[in-house]
Amino acid sequence: MGLHYQSALSLSVIPVGGTLAFFCVIKDFLLLLAVTRRSGQCTVNQKNSPQTGKKPPFDRSSSQDSLDDLSLDDYWTELENIEKSTDRSHEEREEVVKEPDEGELEEEWLKEAGLSNLFAECAGDSQESMVFLSTLTRTQSAAVQKRIDTMRRKSKHHHAPDVRDVFKQKTDDTTEKVSDLNGLLTPEMSEINAKQKGTADGQNLSCGDLETSSPTGDVSAPETDINLEISFAEQAAILRDTTKGKVLKSREDDSLLPNYRVPKDKTGTTKIGNLAPQDMKKVCYLALIELAALYDVLGVELKHQKALKAKVKESGLFGVSLQILLEQDQKKVPGTRVPLIFQKLIFHIEGKGLETEGLLRIPGGAMRIKSLCQELETKFYEGLFNWDSVKQHDAASLLKLFVRELPQPLLTIEYLKAFQSVCNLPTKKHQLQALNLLVLLLPDSNRDTLKALLEFLQRVIDCREKNKMTRRNVSMVMAPNLFTFHGFRSKTVEQNEALMAAGTASVMLLMIKYQKLLWTIPKFIIDQVRKQNLENQKKLSKDRAMKKLLKKMAYDREKHDKQEKTINEVDVAQGVIRVQAPHLSKTSMVIQLTEELKASDVLARFLSQESGTAQNLKSEEVCLYEVGGNIGERCLEDETYMKDLSQLNPNAEWVIKPKSC
Repeated sequence: MGLHYQSALSLSVIPVGGTLAFFCVIKDFLLLLAVTRRSGQCTVNQKNSPQTGKKPPFDRSSSQDSLDDLSLDDYWTELENIEKSTDRSHEEREEVVKEPDEGELEEEWLKEAGLSNLFAECAGDSQESMVFLSTLTRTQSAAVQKRIDTMRRKSKHHHAPDVRDVFKQKTDDTTEKVSDLNGLLTPEMSEINAKQKGTADGQNLSCGDLETSSPTGDVSAPETDINLEISFAEQAAILRDTTKGKVLKSREDDSLLPNYRVPKDKTGTTKIGNLAPQDMKKVCYLALIELAALYDVLGVELKHQKALKAKVKESGLFGVSLQILLEQDQKKVPGTRVPLIFQKLIFHIEGKGLETEGLLRIPGGAMRIKSLCQELETKFYEGLFNWDSVKQHDAASLLKLFVRELPQPLLTIEYLKAFQSVCNLPTKKHQLQALNLLVLLLPDSNRDTLKALLEFLQRVIDCREKNKMTRRNVSMVMAPNLFTFHGFRSKTVEQNEALMAAGTASVMLLMIKYQKLLWTIPKFIIDQVRKQNLENQKKLSKDRAMKKLLKKMAYDREKHDKQEKTINEVDVAQGVIRVQAPHLSKTSMVIQLTEELKASDVLARFLSQESGTAQNLKSEEVCLYEVGGNIGERCLEDETYMKDLSQLNPNAEWVIKPKSC
């Protein structure tokens, strides 16, 4: 700080004629002051304090320093390392992000929500969209209406329908549904109010604040269920209404974050990957609308970008799109869902042990990394690359480089800013809900790779006693690699950069801590999918009856359906289900339902009675599927209670087959 005082004192001796020099000195002084504040080194009152030898701000090699969670030094260090190692050719890359105007933004949003029929030339034939809209909650409907209103004002190329026509069929239903929610939310509201009352004791955590009194940042906290049965936006709206229009900003301490858990559901929890593609498409539509509704209720802008087509590498390992990588990899290993190079880097790091101190934080040698990249590009697929010579820190740097060099960010161009803005939501529960919905919106390849990354990071954290990498250390180091992208060329002032650093590190921490919950599809969305399927079936039945086409075929089909329905009704009345395994056995099983019968019991009974190929299968290799009725196809978790599910979907078939089918 002596330099700062000298600069300040020298201002008094600047000649009057040196006005330009005077302002230059002021500018330099203010810039230097801002930098020192950012790195946590600004100590204006140090004049009378004892002078001790200090390391440079970013020297974090000692064990004790790696336990320091009170600043963002790790983030700035990582950002510095990235800037030093960044290929200057990035500056010449073409723009891959479009900033759409407001009208285009809303139109794009409606397309992604599956509602393009509302404003396209075929708007007159929008019965499918109307069925979809009839299943929306009050807040979801409001989110759609808001964007249609905006498009009506801004769009010059398309005619958007009147929102009164869009929602006129469902006003009564939504009013009744919302009134019912008030009674259902009583336990949840008690929990929220108790939590808000507890924050008055002096815990202080604003958006992105990562302070904690715990050296590891992993103090145990009480477990609490997170409500997945009621729309997140509806929960937020009721909380807002009960607090007289105010949603208080939670001041939670990260070290005491609740251990949120998925509550037990007798009809089974649904994970990403458990649904048929046609139902998963509906889930994505609903997740996008629910996300917009949640942000609208909380008064936070939902950032959305549009990706432009850009030339990218069509082969190789680094700087190649996930789609191209997986196409290459699937020729080598069919069924690959995560890039082989990414898997191999993780395997190598874990093979040499996760106890290496400063893993992920200490960078590998820049020249070695560049050389290793070039060698991997030419030898990886031929199996000629010598992995034994790769050091731990070099492998970790290559892993981060892979994520950073993707031509489009792992969190996608469309939703990267939405991920960044999660920290602006008022409470950690809201942030977690938003992250859950955002993960549902990612393409399969991005989602699978992100899952592999988060699982790896958690294994690194599990070894924190030796590698000195707590959840906060890992979050700060990984945030710049996941949340910064060369395609966004906005010039941010240093204050905004600091806010982004703290915010993205906080979001990264939540993604790691609650990763298991992020891959769960909320029950209220599954219920909406079931309702949509039922409504579509009713519509098809009505159309078929009205047109009376192919009477003989319709008669035969109706007769066959009636016979099947009668059999099913008798089975349910008798408490019996039929389980088939067409991929494994030609025979079916008849199973008596009991209150305690679970999906795992059905699998165990089937495997114990079968011979040949089926007998050699393990329970984790096969799954009991719910097929038809009000769902396309759903892989059941072991803890699903069959009687409860059969009552929810009485017309379903029950099929056992390998999980890969």
